Amino acid sequence: MSPVRTNSKIEAEYRSRTRRSAELYARAGKVIPAGLTHDSRTLLPYPLYAARAAGPRKWDVDGNEYVDYFGGHGALLLGHRHPKVLEAVQEQVPLGTHWGSAHELEVRWAELVNRLIPCADRVRFTASGTEASHLAMRLARAFTGKPKVIRFRGHFHGWHDGVTAGAMSHFEGGVPSGIPAALVEQTILLPTDDISHVVQAFAARSDIAAVLIEPSGASWGQVPLATGFLAKLHDITRSQGAVLVFDEVITGFRWSRGGAQQRYAVTPDLCVLAKIVAGGLPGGAVAGRADIMDRLDAAAAKAAGYEKVGHQGTFNANPLSAAAAVATLSIVETEDVCAKAERTAADIRDGLSQILVEEQVPWGVYGEASAFLLFQNPGKLDIDPAAFDPIKLGFAALKGARNPNLAYRLRVAMLANGVDFMGAPGGLVSATHGPGEVDQTLTAFRTAVRWLKAEGDI
Repeated sequence: MSPVRTNSKIEAEYRSRTRRSAELYARAGKVIPAGLTHDSRTLLPYPLYAARAAGPRKWDVDGNEYVDYFGGHGALLLGHRHPKVLEAVQEQVPLGTHWGSAHELEVRWAELVNRLIPCADRVRFTASGTEASHLAMRLARAFTGKPKVIRFRGHFHGWHDGVTAGAMSHFEGGVPSGIPAALVEQTILLPTDDISHVVQAFAARSDIAAVLIEPSGASWGQVPLATGFLAKLHDITRSQGAVLVFDEVITGFRWSRGGAQQRYAVTPDLCVLAKIVAGGLPGGAVAGRADIMDRLDAAAAKAAGYEKVGHQGTFNANPLSAAAAVATLSIVETEDVCAKAERTAADIRDGLSQILVEEQVPWGVYGEASAFLLFQNPGKLDIDPAAFDPIKLGFAALKGARNPNLAYRLRVAMLANGVDFMGAPGGLVSATHGPGEVDQTLTAFRTAVRWLKAEGDI
């Protein structure tokens, strides 16, 4: 990281508002590596420490109020502390937080996923999205009897060893620290600029078990896919007998009630779910075709003469998470929350783009569904914000050349003006964000852009 600036108005404003956060970060640095519990919470000069939240807003330990676009890393489509979700959790706590038994809530939870997600013949719960992607890969390999998995450059599927290379770094196929090279070799890492790369991979080998992809494009749409890419991918995997896996950890229940697969009318064989699926509490799931999912079924395995796939997990379908999940997904099923969040996100995208035009800043604004993203143009390309098309730039410009320090600077400037963006930079909008939050966000963004111009960042 670049050194922290000592003469910056942006940093001075942030520091003056967040003294308690600075104190907590100093304490954290003594007991937690880097003082952080999640890499994406990295921020210069130090991260924000939250104290409480409600609806589309949160408050830090110094009492400052923010319009929140982190939204529990995308888990809170209904906003913070939705009353029905809160009531469900409060009712469950005195009944028990972990019974170590099967329970009715897990059945109701699975039934909701089954009704909402097109591919979900069967559902198996996990404690996180990382665990879910791990299980999906294991199921695909067991079902096909093949070892290799096609993944795509910059697509994120959690942090386990099998999906780390090429996700956040090592985009050209290197071996990340701590990961066995032999395990990295089980991934065929491809770009998404042309479907022909997938065709060629299948033509060159016969050991491909699965194709794993974020259906939004890399990092919830930071690098969007060309129109028709998913449909072509579906046809290829079907013809080759490979398992198509959609990672819908972000897009599930957000891109539509039925996720990206419903929005794009492309049904995968399996999908990975987390975040919204557990109502803002820890939890994930794999859902998909019965013949693949039944590899987890001992009776089915015995009858068919194959070995059952093992899967444990102390917190799988935890009753507290299940209570929040059932409350959340019941609302998703019966209310138009996806469309409401999407309309607000569109207003934000339009407003941000207009500010860039008026301020003569050659950045771009884009995104789909209830997401918005900012391209900060680290390569100083000739860009018209009013006509920005991310597809034309491709991976190298949109994600490969990203400037994290400029993203930090923008986020700190936004925080100093009462708005918390995600680090991309960008954000995920909830159904509780409304016109007041949009207005505050746009006012903060105009001020932040002017500050960045004054300090030579733009």
